[in-house]
Amino acid sequence: MAYTELTQEQGRLPMEQMANPRPVQVIAVTGGKGGVGKTSVCANLGVSLARRGHETMVFDADLGLANLQVLLGLKPRQNLSDVVDGSLALEEIILSGPAGVKVIPGASGVSRMASLSRAEQAGLVQAFSALTMPVDYLLVDTAAGITPEVVGFARAAQEVVVVACDEPASMTDAYALIKVLNREHQISRFHLLANMVSASNEGRRVYEKLLTVTDRFLDVVLSYLGAIPLDPQLRKAVQRQRAVVDLFPRSSSAVAFDGIAAALEGWPSNSGPSGHLEFFLERMLDAATAEGGDRTQ
Repeated sequence: MAYTELTQEQGRLPMEQMANPRPVQVIAVTGGKGGVGKTSVCANLGVSLARRGHETMVFDADLGLANLQVLLGLKPRQNLSDVVDGSLALEEIILSGPAGVKVIPGASGVSRMASLSRAEQAGLVQAFSALTMPVDYLLVDTAAGITPEVVGFARAAQEVVVVACDEPASMTDAYALIKVLNREHQISRFHLLANMVSASNEGRRVYEKLLTVTDRFLDVVLSYLGAIPLDPQLRKAVQRQRAVVDLFPRSSSAVAFDGIAAALEGWPSNSGPSGHLEFFLERMLDAATAEGGDRTQ
């Protein structure tokens, strides 16, 4: 089998059976709409953390339209669909990217990956339990919108980073995402990252606009993580399928990514049971069960 069989009635693995029971910071990078640059954010933050000496893994969780590996110039021969169908273990598909960042490639163009059954979702979750490689940070690049998969990954993560731009559609959709995650799934802490800002104070303005609405209508804590400038070097890096922090490390966007990676280092570590990969697995399984609806088992 490519992943551990579900155990007992809910399929959870006791802590002592986990292959990699070290503390892991799991961060979901999400956004209300497509085109806000969350995949670029996830890739460059992952490489930045790896360059700072952390064992970092990025998971392309856009199940069906994965492109994180494309942005990093990686060409996987296998992907997540091979894990779901049981032909490979998760560790067998993981790629090594710039600075040693580990990449779990999604299944681009495989439509069934976007509508997994509850049993398949649970199997995918359990695949993480077999990982033996060390992980300090797991960054989860979600799909756009508020699909069950996006909600599931956000619920499973310890921290949720919402990427937004200074445009009405992005702001509206970012608020809608936070609202759904808060009111329907009791997530109360979010971090805003403003992307593609054209002025030094624009990121703070994006944050304050969103904060005004969340403070008025929601019971959430929204913190300001920082901003990534609109940088022609970043565009060049994307065209060359490279991380800007790797190709142009002195560019304005690369410096900003490094600063945000440093900010992540300052977040409290999760040394108790909720800080282990086991926590991510259990939350994912709960989310898969709750969001699965009438999907077949």
